Amino acid sequence: MLVGAHVSPAGGLVRALERGAERECQAIQIFNQSPRAWRPTTYSDDDFRVFRAAQPTSPVRAVLIHAVYLLNCASDDPEIATKSLTALVHALRVGDGIGAHAVVLHPGSAKAGSVPRAIRRAGKVMAEALAQSERCPLHLENTAGAGGTLGRSFDELARLIDSAGGDGRLGLCLDSCHLLASGFDIRSPDQLEAVLDDCGAAVGLERLGSLHLNDSQAPLGSNRDRHADLGTGELGEAGCSVFLSEPRFGALPCVLETPGADRKGASRDDVRFAQKLRRRGLAARRRT
Repeated sequence: MLVGAHVSPAGGLVRALERGAERECQAIQIFNQSPRAWRPTTYSDDDFRVFRAAQPTSPVRAVLIHAVYLLNCASDDPEIATKSLTALVHALRVGDGIGAHAVVLHPGSAKAGSVPRAIRRAGKVMAEALAQSERCPLHLENTAGAGGTLGRSFDELARLIDSAGGDGRLGLCLDSCHLLASGFDIRSPDQLEAVLDDCGAAVGLERLGSLHLNDSQAPLGSNRDRHADLGTGELGEAGCSVFLSEPRFGALPCVLETPGADRKGASRDDVRFAQKLRRRGLAARRRT
């Protein structure tokens, strides 16, 4: 497992690698533009070249790009749908340019409308974005299930992938906080194993490509997306250890999106703590 954290690319894309190294990350995640603005950040071919040249000497082995929060690929508003397509294409093209492991996307929201129609709209936008980019995979993130958000169940995620044409570049990013909040109890090895069996049956575990590790402020089935630092929420240290040591997660990138002690995101100590919890979980599994 490649454990790391979400970091800032402020000052240039290559700075994200430097910040990842400072935090002892094996994987990082970045926003390709401001997460709360439609205006894209312009990157040149030189920016991409410098990044690709720097990564082989960096401890960071995988880079995820998180698509901006404003995107709603399922929107029935033509303006929002067009802006979402433009932003998603930009993220995927940046991913192409830097050789990213994947772009991670919140699939969108039906709001108060029809979920099947929203899934069809989202699939159309995602398929077009893939057609307008070249290589970078697109990982759909499971959601906590608030309101009309899509992707709260493996069935919805499977339907989203099918609606987008089932492209081989489509995959999943599983978030531990969102799993718990949407009703999946993953706090013991047997429980997590059963959840992944369900995921495999609905979507196919071959599509599982990345992970987000976050503890949850909100309880099981709350449908509330509230990240907590590792060991301080409803998953607790034991639940985080289970997630980190799951054998089928193998060599996947696993990124912390936790608040951090200073509310500035995961620190080097947080990444080290995640590695410690992983070792603890692996040791516990060997004893059983």
